[in-house]
Amino acid sequence: MVLNGIVWKFRTGSAWRDVPERYGSWATLHTRFRRWAADGTFERMLRAAQAKADAAGAVDWMVSVDSTVVRAHQHAAGARKGGSAAQGSDGPGAA
Repeated sequence: MVLNGIVWKFRTGSAWRDVPERYGSWATLHTRFRRWAADGTFERMLRAAQAKADAAGAVDWMVSVDSTVVRAHQHAAGARKGGSAAQGSDGPGAA
């Protein structure tokens, strides 16, 4: 039930305190999650699941790499904050 509660929390994006009581105390879930994340339990679980699926032939290990470059819009890259008010000019014809 603890693992189900942790999964529920991350699938819904809810706060720890909002995890339904059927999974147990939210504080227990949070403590267990932090402990398992720190001691590598989740990595071991993932490796075991991958090994089991690979042995059953259920994993296609083909890798696809996309090297597309997407340019940011000019206003998204270092533009001044507060609008685009023009600076005064000291040149000829300045009013």
